[in-house]
Amino acid sequence: MSFFSLSRRKPSELVIAGEGVYLRPALPRDFEQWRELRACSRAFLKPWEPRWPADDLTRVGFRRRLMRQDRDRMDDQAYTFLLFREDDHALLGGLTLGNIRRGVAQCGTLGYWMGEPFAGQGYMSKGVAAALRHAFTDLRLHRVEAACAPHNDRSRRLLERLGFQHEGFARAYLLIDGAWQDHLLFGLLESDVAGAAPHC
Repeated sequence: MSFFSLSRRKPSELVIAGEGVYLRPALPRDFEQWRELRACSRAFLKPWEPRWPADDLTRVGFRRRLMRQDRDRMDDQAYTFLLFREDDHALLGGLTLGNIRRGVAQCGTLGYWMGEPFAGQGYMSKGVAAALRHAFTDLRLHRVEAACAPHNDRSRRLLERLGFQHEGFARAYLLIDGAWQDHLLFGLLESDVAGAAPHC
């Protein structure tokens, strides 16, 4: 299936299965569960994220997120997903394959967040693995990049466990928690994934 046809599918139709988890774009009905998880995880997430808008946890703010999510998907700029546990449909966190570059690059950037009650239980590794299959198979990317703060040991270990290679160090790379912060840079090629053959 081409990325063009994927970008035109309704959010409710774009479900990506993983090992005991699944990914899909956010829907209006997810607001209450999303708000509760983000609110209870705020202190946990704050050191790793940009500053939240004042209305971030409001229904208006959530609608704005949905509009941007749908617009980015239609424009093949970014694919944003919520991560759910398969057996009870509990919301666990979220992932984004963003900054999609086509042409000679065929590359995207991976970002993710995990709700504090579910951290350290292996769910994000399974979610990222599913997102990577989607990136290389459905979106036909050649390369996925990721970055993490040097002191974010949990995120660094996750990337390394999934085969990402440490490729560099970027000074004052991203504006996180109100300050420009250094980041480690990682990359994963389609050909790095076991059993993958490069697209021609």
